[in-house]
Amino acid sequence: MIEIHSTSIPEVKVMTSSRAIDGRGFFAETYSRRDFIEIGITADFVQDNESWNSAAGTIRGLHFQRPDFAQAKLVRVLSGAILDVAVDIRVGSPTYAQHVALELDAADNKQIFIPRGFAHGFCTLAPATHVTYKVDAYYSEAHESGLLWNDPNLAIKWPVDSAAAILSEKDADLPGFAAFESPFMFEAA
Repeated sequence: MIEIHSTSIPEVKVMTSSRAIDGRGFFAETYSRRDFIEIGITADFVQDNESWNSAAGTIRGLHFQRPDFAQAKLVRVLSGAILDVAVDIRVGSPTYAQHVALELDAADNKQIFIPRGFAHGFCTLAPATHVTYKVDAYYSEAHESGLLWNDPNLAIKWPVDSAAAILSEKDADLPGFAAFESPFMFEAA
């Protein structure tokens, strides 16, 4: 059984799967295509990705892939905790340039669904944080792109300041939002 929760951007969904708990621990069904279709998520996931992060304050993002390799993502935390962020980059969207920021941890059994047309990133809140996510398009180096994680135009309240953040050189050199020309267009349902 999956519970679906609203966010401030309707297309971004938060789901919680029920857990069967006994003396051994728990069992949870974290993905069922049938159940996801019933709640309106029809993404055909083709690849699973993992990210293990040794330190709290690690930033990954804000990433996206350009069409024709744009990706929807289903993100969850296996150990540790993150602040997960999805930024709407669909031109014409009523929530363009707005974001959803949600804390996910291994104990809460929540997942976040991020559709195509969003930049995605996260900050680890604990050491030894292990994140996994499904995507509905294969990785393409030629189509990868992103936005600067701490761009003031996006007004994301990250739990780490720029001086203490741990990030790759590639992520540190991503462009800002002011000159960004999005390849995504909003399509009303």
